Amino acid sequence: MVWSFISRTRGRGRFDVTDWLTWGYLILGIVLMFGPVLWVAMSSFKTDAALSEYPPSFLPFAPKTVMVEGYDDPLPLYEITAGEHRGEVLAQIRRIGLNAQMVDPQNPAEKINVKIGDRAPAREFAMAFENYSKLFERFNFMRYFWNSVFITVVATIITVIFNSMAAFALAKYRFRGRTTVFLLIIATLMIPPTINLVPIYLVVNELGLVNTPWGVIWPAVATPTGVFLLRQYMLTIPDDLLDAARMDHASEWRVYWRIVLPLAAPAIAVLIIFSVMWRWNEFLWPLIVLTRSEEFTLQLALNAFQGDLQTSWSGLLAMTVLTLLPITIVFALLQKNITAGIAQSGVK
Repeated sequence: MVWSFISRTRGRGRFDVTDWLTWGYLILGIVLMFGPVLWVAMSSFKTDAALSEYPPSFLPFAPKTVMVEGYDDPLPLYEITAGEHRGEVLAQIRRIGLNAQMVDPQNPAEKINVKIGDRAPAREFAMAFENYSKLFERFNFMRYFWNSVFITVVATIITVIFNSMAAFALAKYRFRGRTTVFLLIIATLMIPPTINLVPIYLVVNELGLVNTPWGVIWPAVATPTGVFLLRQYMLTIPDDLLDAARMDHASEWRVYWRIVLPLAAPAIAVLIIFSVMWRWNEFLWPLIVLTRSEEFTLQLALNAFQGDLQTSWSGLLAMTVLTLLPITIVFALLQKNITAGIAQSGVK
């Protein structure tokens, strides 16, 4: 059934021009969206030497090495492309200027001089799984992961509760100044976040929340985007349904908790996805509030891979992939609600 839907054409049993254009557009979109992600994922299994090669390759290849009698360490293998030994595979002992001293692994006693331009490194497909294992040796990865999970989950729960309460009041209660309050909330979207960093930090510092996860959680639990999204969706809930519940002696809390929240589930799912992405990928504010390494999130731990003189690109890419996995799983679980939530909330 799925294949028949995908393979259907506008022409009579064959591809029409519009079919080719449609498939080309879709394939181009897939490559542009998922190509960089796949490249990062494959590069995370490359060694530092493979990452520095030019031109770069999509698949992880590593130089071939061989143990040669009389040498303690494995020697890299090269394919000779020109000269007297063309077609042979030799092991390099050392490089001296524009020449390389090489040896035949089957006859290690004879030294051979080859121009560096007459050889090409022999490579083989090899995935460097040690890039991931080193993360747990070099860093307290699980500690950073737990910090990020705790901040993201707690902040998302509080954000949903606060924003849904505000949206419920603005959508279903009639009081003087309701429109003005809503406009003021929306107007805060025009204020650049960097302008608020200093006053927010002063408040957090006075409350003693610096170097604590709560200093990252509390400053942005109420978001104007979330209030607007939920309010627009809650406006579609019939007022008669809420009045009927009140006539059955349901309290305002019961109306909110048992009727409004379940009916607003698609919009709440969208807000959860947004909140998880905001909190999980947040870097600037945690960088300001958290100065102790044991309180770092994964995003701050990623920054530790970049040194003043050297950057561990293999470890950085491996940790980037691990950082992307949780947000990808959350989106995959809740993505079916995104279209319905946004379409019915008035967001264009």
